[in-house]
Amino acid sequence: MKTILNIIWLIFSGFWLFLGYLAAGVVLCVTIIGIPFGIASFRIGRYALWPFGWSAAERRSAGAASLVGNVLWLVLAGWWLALAHVLTGLALCVTVIGIPLGIANFKLIPVSLTPLGREIVPTDRPFAAR
Repeated sequence: MKTILNIIWLIFSGFWLFLGYLAAGVVLCVTIIGIPFGIASFRIGRYALWPFGWSAAERRSAGAASLVGNVLWLVLAGWWLALAHVLTGLALCVTVIGIPLGIANFKLIPVSLTPLGREIVPTDRPFAAR
């Protein structure tokens, strides 16, 4: 079932969201200071491309630097990527078949707002990052 949902997701929203994360990552990697943010964008973009079967887990070892980084991320790229998830999720929820995909989009919003200090892990071991 995860594979079928991922294929439908890829067609209707995953590819476009991935392109948004890819564009944000490339722009952020232009400067040396932005490279950690660009890497986070690429990581979350890969998660947005194929989300079913994966989940985001917070790393307990993430410290104050990830908090400061998340504030910068929110200002630089997080808000418009989260907006893309909201708009795509609402569009997908218009149809009955799209409701699970819309809910998955809404679940990606916290990750798109604060990606630093999180790790993408398989759903069968969600506490692996802790």
